[in-house]
Amino acid sequence: MILITEFMDEAWVDWLRARAEVTYEPDLPDRPDDLAALAPQASALIVRNRTQVKGALLQAGFTCVGRLGVGLDNIDMDGCAARGIEVYPAIGANTLSVAEYVVTTGAVLLRGAYMMRPEMEAGDWPRGPAGQGREIAGKVLGLLGYGEIARKTGALGRALGMEVVAADPYARDFDGARQAEAAEVMAEADLLSLHVPLTDETRNLIDADALARMKPGAILVNAARGGVVDEGAVCDALRAGHLGGAALDTFAVEPLGADHPFAGVPNLILTPHIGGVTAEANTRVSEMTARRVAAHLGLE
Repeated sequence: MILITEFMDEAWVDWLRARAEVTYEPDLPDRPDDLAALAPQASALIVRNRTQVKGALLQAGFTCVGRLGVGLDNIDMDGCAARGIEVYPAIGANTLSVAEYVVTTGAVLLRGAYMMRPEMEAGDWPRGPAGQGREIAGKVLGLLGYGEIARKTGALGRALGMEVVAADPYARDFDGARQAEAAEVMAEADLLSLHVPLTDETRNLIDADALARMKPGAILVNAARGGVVDEGAVCDALRAGHLGGAALDTFAVEPLGADHPFAGVPNLILTPHIGGVTAEANTRVSEMTARRVAAHLGLE
C-alpha cells in the first residue's frame, strides 16, 4: 500500500491507484494516531513538509519516502539511511514556482502601492505616498545560497534589470551572479532572498544584527525554511521602518496558531508555505514523485 499523507495532484494519485493500493488522506499530519496506525500497512509514504518522518514512524516498515517538494528537515535522513529507506525529493520540479514567488513579491513590496487597499476602501486617495514606490530595475538582488532555485531567481531578476550578488560556501560556481561574502550580500541587497536549508549553521541566520546591517528600506523574502529567520526581529525592523518590507512563506511553527508576532505589522506579506506550490508546479512535483515511488516499488 502507498500511503499519501498530504495533498497531491489528483491525476497522479489516480495514476498510482491504477498500479497499487493507495490510501490518500491529505489531513493525516493533523491526525498523528491515525498516521501511526496506517504507516505499518504501507510499503511507501508520500509526504510534503508537515508529516514528520522521524522517531517511531521509522519503525513502520515502509521502504521509501516520496517528498512532494525539496526540503528535507521533516525527514530523519540518517534514520532512513540506517534502515535502508530511500528518500526521493522532487528536485527541480518547483524551481520556477519559488523563483517567481521571490521576484514578484519583491516587486510588490518595492512598489508599495499594492498595499494601500485599506486606505482606498476608507475613501482616501493616497496617490502621493503610492507614487513613491520603487522600480525593480537597477536594484541589487542578494541571494544567500546559490543552488538551483537561487540561480533561477537570479535569472528572473536579471531579466528585469537587476544586478545579482550571491553568497554560498558550497556553490560550484557563480555563473550569472557576482560572488560575495554573506555579510556583503546583506549590506548591498535592495531585495534579499534566502535559499538555504535549515541547519544548526543557518538557524536564525537573519537575526536583529543581520537586519541592522541591511540597507534602510531593503526588502526581505524568505521562501526557504522558517527557522532561518528570527520572526520577532523582522517584525521589529518593519515597525521601526528600517526594513522596507518582507514576505515570509515559511515559519518556525506551521500553522502559525494564535501565538505569533505578525498582527498589525506594516509592509508584510504572509503566505502559507506555498512558494513552491502552483497548479503547474503541483503537477510536476506529483508526477516526479509518483514515478519515482512507482519505480522503487517495481510498479512501472
